[in-house]
Order: sequence, then structure tokens, then C-alpha cells
Amino acid sequence: MAAKAKKTPKPYNILIVGQGGRLQYEAILFAASLRANSPGFKGRLIVAEPRPGPLWQNDPSIRGQDTRDLLAHLGAEIIPFDSRHFGQAYPYGNKIEALFALPKGDPFVFFDTDTLVTGDLASVPFDFARPTASLRREDTWPQIELYGPGYTATWKSLYDKFGLDFDSSLDPAWPDEFWRRYLYFNAGFFFYKCPHIFGQRFLDYALAIRDDPPAELVCQSLDPWLDQVALPLVIHSLGGGRDTLPAGLLDGDITCHYRLLPLLYARESDRVVEVLEQVTAPNKLKKVLKSYDAIKFMIYHGRGQKVRALFDRDDLPRKEQAIRNTIKRNGFWMR
Repeated sequence: MAAKAKKTPKPYNILIVGQGGRLQYEAILFAASLRANSPGFKGRLIVAEPRPGPLWQNDPSIRGQDTRDLLAHLGAEIIPFDSRHFGQAYPYGNKIEALFALPKGDPFVFFDTDTLVTGDLASVPFDFARPTASLRREDTWPQIELYGPGYTATWKSLYDKFGLDFDSSLDPAWPDEFWRRYLYFNAGFFFYKCPHIFGQRFLDYALAIRDDPPAELVCQSLDPWLDQVALPLVIHSLGGGRDTLPAGLLDGDITCHYRLLPLLYARESDRVVEVLEQVTAPNKLKKVLKSYDAIKFMIYHGRGQKVRALFDRDDLPRKEQAIRNTIKRNGFWMR
């Protein structure tokens, strides 16, 4: 009897958001690093671009035909989407509304635009039926008040609001009222088998939290944290969790969510810096990228290496704010 042929996995799409200003240049860095370090990627790289509309004070579109041409040269497709719920008031909502620009039923991976691909994405064993997101985060939300609800009461109120099982979301390795016990992600990446299912759930939860939060959230800010408050609830509701990907791949050997170039030079590995400087070296990219000051000065004028010399990567400050303060104190902060 002949051996059963192994089923070839369905290609997945990658989604990033590009709009006028910093994000359009970060989109170039992402696309260039993807092509350099994951040449076997078979899916589509989609740059979702918000259309102008009543929720934007200014035109959020990508500026300059040179940027559009370069993204196309790097294999990216620019696809517009409409901002119906967030726009200028909450631009982080782009990552929610952009999901509806993707083809329904095709698996996807969303990355924040300020990400570099440093390895082969083919080595990442995505289980698109069990979503997860980035665990590279700090205890940014909720901010517990002295006489206010604690972590348990705050998070449980949200699970109860959407009829979700709270106890099964907890990590018993951590004690009660310690932030790591609760399902919390950075929204720098996430994935699922269908962008429309994920996007609708994400949109419904985010709007319900924004417009009708539980009483336990009365002291909590949702700007800019709304997406990161809704995201664990979405992932939990869709059968995902914190451990559906092996550790050390995304936000590790394969991708780096660097956030801002001064932070990249301060704290990321030599490999990340090498990738950044290699993919930005060709003149075709340099011609476009140098029009953005942070890239021009950090990469091409060597300011990033001066930032790098300020820090010992083996003994970094525990909090990101301390890293930022050191960079600012030395006059090297740019974004």
C-alpha cells in the first residue's frame, strides 16, 4: 500500500499596517528583512493602508510614489481599508480594522510594522487554529490603585462580561495578584485561521470594553491599552493561549519587535543590528529611507552605534523607561 502523501500546509498571509510617516518607512524595513531572511515565504505580504475619511483629521495615506514603488519592488501589496470605528482617536485600532482587508478564510499572521524578520519564518510551526500573541511585555495594564480592584477582580470582570471561563486562563505557576498569572500579551504579533473571524471578535470586544466597560475598570486608562486588554479575551475565546508556539522563535531568533530605532540599538542582539544595517545598505532603499530623519541619523549617520555604546546588553535596566531616559539624557532620542 502506497504511503499517504503528506499534505502541504496552506500558505498564510502576513499583514502589517502602513500609513503616512514613520510606519511607511518601517514597512520598508519589514519587507526588506522578510525578503532577505525568509526567501521561501510563499504567502502574500499585505501592507494595509487606512483610507482618508471622517475619522482622520489628516490624510493617513502612504506619502510618496517612491515608497509605494519600493514596497512593490520588495514584494508587498498595498491594500486600502476604511476606518469605521477608531481612526485618529485611537490609531492602534488600525490593526483591528485592517484585518477585514485580508481574504476571508486564509490564515494570517499580523506583525506590528516596527518588526524585523531575522530568521526563516518557515521554521515557525504556526497552529492557526490555536492563536497566541507576543509575550514580550511588561506589566503595563491594569495599573492597580491602592484601594481599587486587584488583578483578579479587574480581569475577571472582563471574562464575565463576555461569558468566558476566567479560571482556565490563569497560569498557576504564578501567585494570585501577580501580573504574570493573568493572560496578557503585547499586540506586536498575533495569528489565526481566518482574519474576519478574528477581526470581528477583536472589534466586538474592543468596542464593548471602550463603550461599556465593567465597573472594575473605572480607574483604568484604555488609551493606549485597549487593544492589549481585548486581545487576550479574543485569543482565549478562540481556543488559544500563551503556549501555542515554542518559545524563542517570534520575538526571538526569527523576528524582533524593536519598537523604536533607539531602543533597537540599545537592547537588541548583534544579529538584529546586523540585519537592520545589511537590509538598509542598498542604494535603492537608502534613497527612500534617508528622507526619514530617525533612519537617516540612527542608521546612516551612526547615531545608533553611539546609543549602543551606552549599554551593556548583558546588564540592561529592568524597565524600558530607564533605557529611554539614558538615551534622552545623552541627546540621542529620536522617533
